[in-house]
Parts: sequence; C-alpha cells; structure tokens
Amino acid sequence: MQVRFEDINMAFDENKVLNNISFQIPESELVTILGPSGCGKSTTLMLISGLIFPNSGKIYFGDKDVTSLDAVDRKVGMVFQNYALYPHLTVLENIQFPLKMQKVPKKERVERAMELAKLVKIEEHINKRPKDLSGGQQQRVAIARALSKRPSLLLMDEPLSNLDARLRIEMREEIRRIQQETNITTIFVTHDQEEALSISDNIMILNQGDIQQYSTPTELYNYPENLFVAKFLGTPIINSLAMNEALNLPSLNLKSKEIQMTKTIAIRPENLYEVESKEDALISGTVRFVEIIGKNVTVHVDTEIGEIVATELGFVHKQGDTIHLAVNEKDLLLFDDKENTIQRGALK
Repeated sequence: MQVRFEDINMAFDENKVLNNISFQIPESELVTILGPSGCGKSTTLMLISGLIFPNSGKIYFGDKDVTSLDAVDRKVGMVFQNYALYPHLTVLENIQFPLKMQKVPKKERVERAMELAKLVKIEEHINKRPKDLSGGQQQRVAIARALSKRPSLLLMDEPLSNLDARLRIEMREEIRRIQQETNITTIFVTHDQEEALSISDNIMILNQGDIQQYSTPTELYNYPENLFVAKFLGTPIINSLAMNEALNLPSLNLKSKEIQMTKTIAIRPENLYEVESKEDALISGTVRFVEIIGKNVTVHVDTEIGEIVATELGFVHKQGDTIHLAVNEKDLLLFDDKENTIQRGALK
C-alpha cells in the first residue's frame, strides 16, 4: 500500500508539531522516519494509523482519502515499544487474538497464527506466556500479532528501544527479513541512526516538524542537503569547521566562488588522512586522546579552531603527537550561511 501526505499540519494546543509536510511512501518499501526527540516522527506515525487526525491536509492510502477514517477502518498493523502482549494468553493465543475479535473460525485463525509463528521464528514457544519469553521473543510475538490480519501497512514505533545492544542488531535484521518476505509496506520510527541506515529502503529525517531530507541511506550519508542532516548521521559526528584563516585552503583546490559562498566545511572522520608536512595539510594539531575499541581507532586532535576527530589514519598515535591532516576534494561537504549544501561530497 502506498501512503501519501499532502500539506499536513498538526498542532497540540499552541504546540506546532508538523509544518505543512508532504511526502509519499512507495508500496512494499521499508521507510524509516528518523529524527531527534520531539521532531514529530511519532506524531506522523499516529496520523498514518488513524489514532489522531491532522488539523489540515490530506492523507491517502493508494488513491483513497483516509484522512477522516479511524484506526479500525484503516486496517493497519502496529508494533509498539512496550509490545503490549496479553500476559494471561499463550504466544499462539496472542498472535491469533485479533482474528478472534474478527470472529474468524478457530481452525483458520490457528493455522494463520502457526504460519506467522514460523515466519517470526517463535514456533518453539507457542505454548509459553509472555513472562517466560526474552525481550526479543516478545517482540517477535508482537510483530506476528500485528501481521495476523494481513494489514496493508505495518507501523513500528521505536520497537527495539527496550532491547539490549546485541538483541537490537538481531531483531533489526529479523524485521528486514520479515518485511522482505511479506512484501508489506513498513513504516519504522526510531531516533537510532544505525537502525535506520541498516534496514531502510529510504529514510525521512525530521527536525522541528519539517522534513530535512527524504532519500536513500547512501544518499543521506554522502550527500546531505544541509548541515543538520550531515551532523545527525555518522558516528563519530562529522567534523564541522568554520571557514578560518587557520585552514590551509589552497590544499583543497576549491574554486574562488565556492570559497566565497562557503561558511562551513564538513568532513567525515573516516575521510581525513595524515600527511608529512604542514604545507600539504588542511589543518594541523596535537593528539589529545586516542580511543581504541577493538579494531576501531578514533584519534581526537586539538587544533587552532577546535577538536577534530579522525578514524582511518592507519597508525596508532599517542597523546601529545603533532599531526597534519588533509582531505580529498571529493570528500568535502560545503555549506552556505543558511547551512544548506553548496557541494555534496563526490560531485555528481
């Protein structure tokens, strides 16, 4: 099912949450709505579900205007952060509960529940109750229950936030597998960029009720449309440098017009490399701290214009070392005085 928003505005009392946003989610895609707390992502999901209604604008499922339809009539599947399983029912009974409410014959609903238990790989636990399951197992049950009515849309609101780090990785892979096997249009809400980048066909980044960018994970990371998107994606955070005489601009090979327009230069930590001389470097500094986590080495460098972080230097430095850092022109991100992109990484 395709989902389309046209000029949607949403406010709670005097608090404006969504500012005239429009977008389209293609059928059979997994799209993530990503952004910081309070950006409007959960509100967007509730508007799609029919749990709340917009102040103005239209919502379409395919060609059908569903703006005024409530949640029951929209027939979407929802998975929440807290699972919301019935503690007195077994796994199988939880999965088939929506079908029972629809008065689906028992044989048919049990068959459907077993089919879904196998899909989410929980069939060995169908006679257990929620308290006897791990967090990841409970989430699998919640997904199966949401799919039991064969919804056209699956909505997921921060579904992994209660899981530990290893389980989160396992479950996000499972969510992607299930989505691809069922071919169901899925809208996934999270504040976790790693989750979004790892499983999404497309990502919509919201901030303060506005869509900052809506594109593929690769496009977002390599070609952000503004400085907010560039800073929001990537760990460690992108290096953001104000145009300053401390920067050796001739090393960048920029056109004079680009230099005139640029107020901020941003460089991903993995795109910095070390050179031998200060003359060949964009910036030089002193190693303040080296962070080693397994094979990942992050070097924090103090410079005249603040700290710079580099992750792919190929040599483990020690505190106090003087270091000269450069970057290839194709890996630069340039932003104007309104923090909009002038040039995106490798020029297209």
